[in-house]
Amino acid sequence: MSDNTAFIDSFSDGERSLLTGHFSNTDKAVFAIITPKQVDRGALMSRYSRTDKSMRRVFLDEFAKNPNRGEEFYRKVLLEYGDDSVAELGIAQIAAEGISNIAAKKIEDRRIGLSFLEKSSRYVPFDVKVNGQYRYYREPKIISSAHSDRYLAVCDHSFDVYSKNIAPLQKYIEEREPIERFSFFDSSVQKDRQFGDLKSEKDVESAKRIYRSTIRAKTLDLLRGLLPAATITNVGITGNGRAFEYLLAILHGSQMSELQALGSQMYDELASVIPSFVRRANDKHGQALQDYLSKTKQAVAQMSKQHLSRMAFFSPEKVKLLDFVDNFDAECKVASAILYEQAAGAPLESIMRYVKSLSSDDRHKIIRTYTQFRQNRRHRPGRAFEMVDYTFELFTNFGMFRDLHRHRVLTMERQLLSTRHGYDMPLELAEAGMDREFKDCMDLTKDAYDEISKIMPEEAQYVVNFAYRYPYFIKMNLREACHMIELRTIPQGHPDYRMVCQQMYSQIRKAHPVLSEGIKFADMRQYDLERLDSEKRAEKKRQDIN
Repeated sequence: MSDNTAFIDSFSDGERSLLTGHFSNTDKAVFAIITPKQVDRGALMSRYSRTDKSMRRVFLDEFAKNPNRGEEFYRKVLLEYGDDSVAELGIAQIAAEGISNIAAKKIEDRRIGLSFLEKSSRYVPFDVKVNGQYRYYREPKIISSAHSDRYLAVCDHSFDVYSKNIAPLQKYIEEREPIERFSFFDSSVQKDRQFGDLKSEKDVESAKRIYRSTIRAKTLDLLRGLLPAATITNVGITGNGRAFEYLLAILHGSQMSELQALGSQMYDELASVIPSFVRRANDKHGQALQDYLSKTKQAVAQMSKQHLSRMAFFSPEKVKLLDFVDNFDAECKVASAILYEQAAGAPLESIMRYVKSLSSDDRHKIIRTYTQFRQNRRHRPGRAFEMVDYTFELFTNFGMFRDLHRHRVLTMERQLLSTRHGYDMPLELAEAGMDREFKDCMDLTKDAYDEISKIMPEEAQYVVNFAYRYPYFIKMNLREACHMIELRTIPQGHPDYRMVCQQMYSQIRKAHPVLSEGIKFADMRQYDLERLDSEKRAEKKRQDIN
């Protein structure tokens, strides 16, 4: 290991005392910045890039005795120089609570520079009323219109059907999949045994706990399609200043009142923790950005009406691979990228010519070697897999869209949520005798949507249930496809997105048979209780901790 201590600043006892509490050490080449003032960290990092001083020396010389140094520096760099990359150094974490799923998805569209955690519809039931009201967004424009009573009645009905069926559906699943059918950990023999063979009371209680959690998750999975997009959720957001600034411009420029209000509220809170980074969101720069976004949207909308009115529409498929590279070219691109790192100066063009001259066996050996040592899905393929792209169009229910929407390393474009494409009803609901209620709920929603959307197409989205199909397309490279397919086909995944990602895998395998071999951990099986094994592992960890 090389010794880089010769290049480290030495500090006096007094300087070390000043540095303590701001850096994790004062005598090593690698250290953590622990100074409590968030704005100072970003300013310190940025100033550090513009001097040959060490970071700790910059802190002593410029920051230790000047508490306003960070704010002064940011104002100068961001406003005078317009160095946007500096804005990535201001980090904030905020929460947006009591917002609709429409607003949550709009926020989560901003996939670069922001990370999200959202309230789960899988583990949290939505049957509890607050002050006598179900938890859904009362959209002001609709509430003040002639459609108010209808909107409230349809949303209430959706929640009524959802709530009243939790207990009976849970009972039906328990009867269909009784606990006696499954095996659980037996501490006396240190392996799984059928539930009826468990002797220890502790093991029996543990098994019941696992089973109840699994049944509960399955029940909520099946019923979530009844929830309207107005359903209230909570979102935690971690991000940098530049990403937040752009998000604020999107929200401020929206025509929807909920998004405008969110933009104002977020600006106030962000201004209290990273003021320099969001200041431009409300000045002339922010207004110019909002104008650009608004004018572009209006112009594209007007142009689209002209062109789309001339088109013939095809019946959509649920999952369809629309665009991909010819198999030979795809293999050559990936194989060339695999060899490139070790090429010792050879240009990519020369490598690609060479790879194209190889036999298919030699080319396939290069590709297979690249992923042959993968032992689990967390062993990600390298960047050579980014050389090949796929474009899928999907018509899946909105509930499932919400799950795939979280993947950031892809391009996704979507339309407005509507009732035009029908809905998905889980087979289990029909088997449990709940299909009539489900269908009636969807029909009521469609009637309400058809009326409201005539004058308020964007606001009408709020009334649409998660079960309704939603059109969107995804463009992603092979590396991201590998990640998404392997993650979203794990046994505990929701059956809707498991099925869709299984279809995506099958279509990639058909288009690129050898390349698809690198997707080693796509689970193509079906499961009755998807979360059972996952709940077993969680219970085992709880017991180990205790």
